[in-house]
Amino acid sequence: MKYLLIYLLAINLISFIAYGIDKRKAIKNKWRIKEATLLGLSFIGGSIGALMGMIIFHHKTKKPRFKIGVPVMLIIHLVILFFMFINNISLNP
Repeated sequence: MKYLLIYLLAINLISFIAYGIDKRKAIKNKWRIKEATLLGLSFIGGSIGALMGMIIFHHKTKKPRFKIGVPVMLIIHLVILFFMFINNISLNP
């Protein structure tokens, strides 16, 4: 479980930073991070960081793909973690 927590902390931090970078680039009309990349970070476990980035940076909050998709991914991740916890599933070697 220790490695899973480290992974989740790292991927959520990366996701949060990616949303911040993309928002800054949007303001400056520069090259942007692909939406698929932002959603992909959410999908692989960075949904908390993505949601925080959306709220704090006010970024991608009007696009249904993000407005609905990121919270749904967060719920799915929480359900998976819940079942891992109650079934005592460990990812440690």
